[in-house]
Amino acid sequence: MLTLWHNARIATCDADMQVFENGALLTRGGKIEWVGPEPAIPQALKSGIGGDHDLAGRWVTPALVDCHTHLIYAGNRASEFAARIRGVSYEEISRRGGGIASTMRATRAASEQQLFDESAPRLESLLAEGVGTIEIKSGYGLTLEDEAKMLRVARELASAYSVTVKTTFLGAHALPPEYAGKADEYIEALAGEWLPKLHAEGLVDAVDVFCERIAFNTAQCERLFNSARKLSLPLKMHAEQLSNIGGSQLAARHNALSCDHLEYTTFEDVVALAGANTVAVLLPVAFYSLAETHKPPVDVMRQRGIRMAVASDCNPGSAPGASLLLALNMASRLFGLTSNEVLAGATRNAAQALGEQGVRGTLAPAFAADFAIWNSESLEELGYWVGYNRCRAVVRGGQLARGTLS
Repeated sequence: MLTLWHNARIATCDADMQVFENGALLTRGGKIEWVGPEPAIPQALKSGIGGDHDLAGRWVTPALVDCHTHLIYAGNRASEFAARIRGVSYEEISRRGGGIASTMRATRAASEQQLFDESAPRLESLLAEGVGTIEIKSGYGLTLEDEAKMLRVARELASAYSVTVKTTFLGAHALPPEYAGKADEYIEALAGEWLPKLHAEGLVDAVDVFCERIAFNTAQCERLFNSARKLSLPLKMHAEQLSNIGGSQLAARHNALSCDHLEYTTFEDVVALAGANTVAVLLPVAFYSLAETHKPPVDVMRQRGIRMAVASDCNPGSAPGASLLLALNMASRLFGLTSNEVLAGATRNAAQALGEQGVRGTLAPAFAADFAIWNSESLEELGYWVGYNRCRAVVRGGQLARGTLS
C-alpha cells in the first residue's frame, strides 16, 4: 500500500539540493516510492494510495544524521569546564589525568543499565530535533570488557528507540593507565585482539582513531587501520583538532569515510581528502567549548569540492550537549557555512560520513522513508534558531515516530 504525504515544501537534499514548493512524497514498505511536485504524481501510482497525510504547507527534509557522537558515558566534567574558564588548556587537563581519563573512570564503574539510563536522555534530545540516524562511538572504557559494554548499550538504544545507530570502535581514544608508557603495546592489543573479538560479536560498524599529540601518532593509527581493513570495516579519524601530525594524509591514503575536527588542516590535506572522497566532519560545538581560534579551512574545502558534514560531537568534555541544531547554528556563525551547506551537512553529507549515502540523508526513490517535518517558514531557520526546536514530527520507515501531524 502506498502512503501519500502532500501539501508540503520538500527539500530533497539530493546533489542539486532540489526543492519542491508544492511537493509530495509517496512511501511504501519503509521506503520512498516517489517524490516531486504534487500535480505531477504519476496516474499509475494514484490508484494504489491507501493513506493520506496533509502536511499543511510545512517543510520536509530528510531526517537529520548526527555522524559524530560520544553519546554513551557516565558522569560529567563540569569541573574541567570551570578550569578551562580559568585558563587551563584542554591539553594540560588531559596531561594531569583529567579529560578522557576522567570519563573513563566513571564509565568503567558504571553498569550497562546505568550507562543506558544516563545516555537515553541525551539520545532523546537529539531525536526530538529530527535526528533519525546517529553514530555512537566507544572510547571511554579502554578495556576490552568496558568497550564491549559501551557498544552493547549502543545496540540496546537502537532497539529501544526509533533510530538507526551506527557503532564505531574508538579504543584508540586515549592511553589507559594499564598501558602507561606502552602505547605501541596498547595498539597491538586493539588491533590484534580487541577489534577482532568485538567485530565477531557484531558490535562494530566502523573504526575510529584519535590522531593527535595527546593521543596516538600516525604509525600507531595506521596499525589499527590495517587491522580494520582486514575485517572490511570502514575507517574514520579524529585529526588536526589541536595540532597537525599528519592525520588527514593518513586518512586519505586509507580512503577513510570521514576525517573529523580539522581545525589545523592544511591546503595539501584538503586536496588529499578531496581526492579520497573523504567527508570533512566539522564539530563547531567543540571549537566553541574549547575557545579555539584556529578555524578549519572552509573556503579551501569549498574550492576543492570536499563534502562537509556537521555533527553535535555530544561528549562530556569538549562538547557537553546534545543538540545537532545548535551545531548547525554554530557552523553557520563560527565557520561561515551557508544554509544549504548546513542542511547538506546534517543530511546527505553526514550520511556519506557513515557509509549510508545510498540509503539515508536524501529524499529520493528507493531511499529510506525517514524524514523530519518542520514548523518553519524557510530552510534558513535550521541554522538560525538557538535553543528553539522547530521540529514538528519525525517519520521513520514511513511511520510517524515522534511528534504530531495535526
